[in-house]
Amino acid sequence: MSNLGNKEVMAKNIQHYMDKHEKSRHDMCEALGVKYTTFTDWVKGNSYPRIDKIELMANYFGIAKADLVESHNSTTNIRKKGVTINVLGRVAAGIPVEAVEDIIDTEELTEEMARSGSFFGLKIQGDSMEPRMREGDIVIVRQQDHAESGDTVIVTVNGIDATCKRLRKYRDGIELISNNPAYSPMFFSNEDIEIKPVRIIGKVVELRGKF
Repeated sequence: MSNLGNKEVMAKNIQHYMDKHEKSRHDMCEALGVKYTTFTDWVKGNSYPRIDKIELMANYFGIAKADLVESHNSTTNIRKKGVTINVLGRVAAGIPVEAVEDIIDTEELTEEMARSGSFFGLKIQGDSMEPRMREGDIVIVRQQDHAESGDTVIVTVNGIDATCKRLRKYRDGIELISNNPAYSPMFFSNEDIEIKPVRIIGKVVELRGKF
């Protein structure tokens, strides 16, 4: 395959995974630490990314580097054999995710992604995360009890069912933020986190919109 072909294959595969994960070019530039013009050249097939950037993209999408580099007969063949996870209608506080019986559907992950942790799906309820996440959408969640500022997390507060919010961390506490500006941010001091309690049960790694 010619170098031009390699660039074209790479461009097609990058665009496929951007569409699948609903990522914009600006999202990708921020995640990869590259200029907009540089990334645009990759997507248009004008230039080929360095191997370290290919690895970063693969990790970002939860796929193998080969999924970006190699040619596939069709977009349906890009994904390898998948791993099925449960989609939950609700996650009740205090009940381990694996014990929740409110299973409403299933979703499929790549084997590479599934090997990186324990996952579950959760159906979005309400409009607090609009316009990015709408009621009925499914988020793919990696089970974990910690996260960084800017992450979108699944969290329980006051023993109430889990909710989806963006996390902002401060020295004296945390803030849970809705995408919808109609909802005010919720601040919890370090003392609140222990007493209420406030518990992170997972990090959202992917959004799968429903139509």
